[in-house]
Order: sequence, then C-alpha cells, then structure tokens
Amino acid sequence: MAETKVIMPQMGESIFEGTLTRWLKKAGDAIKRDEPLFEISTDKIDSEIPAPASGVLQRILVQEGQTVEINTVVGIIGDETVSAEKPPAQTPAATPPPPTAAKPHPQTVPDREPDREKEEDETSPGHVSPVVRKLAREHGVDLAILGGKGTGIGGRITKNDILHFVEERKAAPAPAQGEVERVPMSAMRKAIAEHMVMSQRTSAHVTTFFEVDCSRVMAAREKLKPEFERGGAKLTVTPFFVHAAVQALKRFPILNASVEGNTIVYKKGIHVGIAVNIEGGLIVPVIRNAAEKNMQQLAQAINDLGERARSRQLAPDEVQGGTFSVTNPGQFGAVIGTPIINQPQVAILCMGGIKKRAVVAENDAIVARPMIMLALSFDHRIIDGAVADQFMADIQKQLENWES
Repeated sequence: MAETKVIMPQMGESIFEGTLTRWLKKAGDAIKRDEPLFEISTDKIDSEIPAPASGVLQRILVQEGQTVEINTVVGIIGDETVSAEKPPAQTPAATPPPPTAAKPHPQTVPDREPDREKEEDETSPGHVSPVVRKLAREHGVDLAILGGKGTGIGGRITKNDILHFVEERKAAPAPAQGEVERVPMSAMRKAIAEHMVMSQRTSAHVTTFFEVDCSRVMAAREKLKPEFERGGAKLTVTPFFVHAAVQALKRFPILNASVEGNTIVYKKGIHVGIAVNIEGGLIVPVIRNAAEKNMQQLAQAINDLGERARSRQLAPDEVQGGTFSVTNPGQFGAVIGTPIINQPQVAILCMGGIKKRAVVAENDAIVARPMIMLALSFDHRIIDGAVADQFMADIQKQLENWES
C-alpha cells in the first residue's frame, strides 16, 4: 500500500514550529488532494493546510493542540480504505514520530479532566483554545484574571485579549526603584531574534544611502490613484519603489542571488518580500514573479498580502522563497534605517519617510521638494560597493524620471 506522509509545514523562514489546532478529517475519512486537512497556528499565521495527496487518512500521529517542529510527520494518507469495523488506533501524544521526522515538543494542552474537556463547547465562557493558553503562558498572563471578560462569544478569551492585556501591562507605571518585571520572550520574538543574529553572523553587512527626489512619483501617484481604486487597488508609494527595484534587479542579478558555501546561486525568478508589521513582530510575505507584474498588479499584491498578513491568513508558500526584500519604516516616521538582510537573500532595500526638504535646483534656486532617503543593506561577500551603488543609482534614476 502506498503511503504519503503529511508533515507540519514551515510557515516562514523564521518559524520553526506550529500548533495543530484542529483536524478537519478523522482517521478513515477519504480525502482529495488539496482539500483542507487540518488547521495550524504559529506565532505569525493561522492557516488551513491542504492534503498532499488523495486517499484515506490512515493514521493521525499528532493530536489537536500539540505543538511540533516543522517537518514533523503529523499523519499518514494511504490509498486503501480503512475498515469501518477496525479503524486505525490514534497514536498517543507522547509517541515520537518516525525517525525521519523532527522530535515533537511535549503536549501543549494543559491537563484537564477528559470528560470535562469533551463537554466544553467552543462558544462556552470557560473554553480557552490551546493557542490562547500557549500565548498566555509565553507572556506570563494568569487566565483567571481575564475570566469571563474576554471579547469572544460568551466572554471567551481570545488571542487579541491576551495581546491587549500584555500591551496594557507594558503601559502601566514603572515599578519602584529596585523592582523589575521579567517577561519571557514570545515564540515569535525568539524566532526573530535568532534569525537576525544568524543573519549578522552569516553576511558581511554593508549599507549604502541614496537621496531621491520623489516629485514625479508623487505626481504620478495622484494621477493614477482614481484609476487604481476603480480597479480595487489602493495606491501607495511602495509599488513605485518595488517596480524600480525589480527593474534594477534585472540589470544587476547579483543582488537577486544567494550564497551556498563557495557558490553563488543566481535566481531566475524575482520574488520580492515585503516586510509587514503585525502584532508582536514582523513577517515578510512574498510577491512571486514580481517582474511579470505591472504597477496595478504590484499594488494589488502588496495590499492583499499586507491585509492577510495582519489577519494571519497567509498560506505557507506566501512567506517563503523570497529573493530580495523591501522594508518601509518611513510609514512610521523614520528618516531611514539600516535593515538586516533576510537570509538566505543578499540584499534588502529600506524606504525612509517622504518629507518636503529644501534642495538646490538646477538654477541654484532653493526649492521645496518631496525627498526620501533610501538605504540598501547588502552582503559584501559577493556584492562590491560599486555594484551596490550602481544598483541604487539605477533606482534613483527611474524614480526621479518617472513617467506614468
């Protein structure tokens, strides 16, 4: 009998584990390829995971509420019907996965009386999901304090309730001198920290800065906004910079590469990651094949990915495979930043805020122009400063000579 292993997917390059929150099929059920099979939750994304093959769900190896590492085998799909009289036994939560899978973490659902757990309804005030319990433990929140005060149905506590409580606690008056509060990092914050430190150790980071006159970009945006909105896309300035970066990447493919040992790997496709700020951290969804998209398609992709990232509705393949990244701290008022490269990429473009500044025009007159600072952090192991500066000059030229 042919068998297909169902694994816990990686939901982003800085995510190393996930919680299986619900099986949508039970052992013995027939299932078609790409049909939703189970739901998972990570610190960045909640998502339905499709079946990798058609057949019958023969075995469930990871129970609901259990947190396991990526690539752990969570179930087995076979091509034979399971006998209705003798369904396959459910593997206990403590049973380790097959040798090829990573060892799962211990059961994350707190001990409760089995009968009471079965009686609880999803909408009952006393019900708290495994994901909420996990989040509460990570932030040191006593659920009893919030009992009956949640914003969910019937006062049920939700993830947003926990995060709101944590933010309020941070805003509370500082403790008296000599007193401190120690709050463990969330799993997301730990993953981000590990990824950033690893990137600093891996790449020889260098940053170059360019100033760009955005007069033509701002004029084009005002002209195109109504047309884009009629097509269902909110037009910000970001698509202009993504488009310019993509065109420059075509001419300087070394910035779209990666490093494997002593080998430079040039990527054929240009897949641009867009950094999105979410509650408690950052995620970088990817615009795939960005070079094949026009301005309106880029704007639609950026809007869609941003909205679904903030609501944690991204699919696994939407947060993987980026070849170049763009981050925009300027939207929060930053003049500029020096971003850390998103491994295994070799460059990241940072956008500062667009502000009117006094500049010297060609006739030596002092005029006010909408200016932006751009920063490019690049891996000096394979990218020379001259090449990085030529890449940035290319972007500058496109933006300052933009034609609608």
